[in-house]
Amino acid sequence: MTILEGIDLSIASGAQIAVVGESGSGKTTLLGILAGLDLPTSGDVWLDGDQITTMDEEQRARVRARSVGFVFQSFQLIDSLTALENVMLPLELRGDGQAKDDALDYLDRVGLAERTTHYPRQLSGGEQQRVAIARAFASRPRVLFADEPTGNLDTATGGRVADLLFDLNRETGTTLVLVTHDAALASRCGDVITLEAGRMRAPPPERRVAAT
Repeated sequence: MTILEGIDLSIASGAQIAVVGESGSGKTTLLGILAGLDLPTSGDVWLDGDQITTMDEEQRARVRARSVGFVFQSFQLIDSLTALENVMLPLELRGDGQAKDDALDYLDRVGLAERTTHYPRQLSGGEQQRVAIARAFASRPRVLFADEPTGNLDTATGGRVADLLFDLNRETGTTLVLVTHDAALASRCGDVITLEAGRMRAPPPERRVAAT
């Protein structure tokens, strides 16, 4: 079974890219391949200057630790850790000597300075997603991949989370690649990639992603 075919694109540093399409069109698979979580059966993928398709899993994991952040629809927080500890964890794993200060700074940026000692079960869905965003940006990734980041949130909360994503994208210069079913969210991105049955549909010229 072919999930993706004929995908040929280049994403500029600092860009905001939305990947849209119907369920089953290959959006999440594309995200996984771009991030080095999955490998294509053919073709090459370069991530932040590294040809990750020639690497083994350990090498790809090092590239992800250095260059990649993730925000998931289901938040992916660790229930037994506080908001602060969830944000600190990836920083500590990579040897950040000021993990606590950095984590506190980003929790403050997302408006959760008063909720640092709360566990995920004590936070609303929007608050949990803001913790996930703080965790992703605190690692200062070159590229942030977001899979339906507002999908589990009500419209108002989703709008605030989207504002936060784009604000931090502009502030840090992090490249933002997000999968979404939300047309309004996609329209805020500089470019939109539309997948149909695993193939890219050509965008209109004014919204065309640079191809290689």
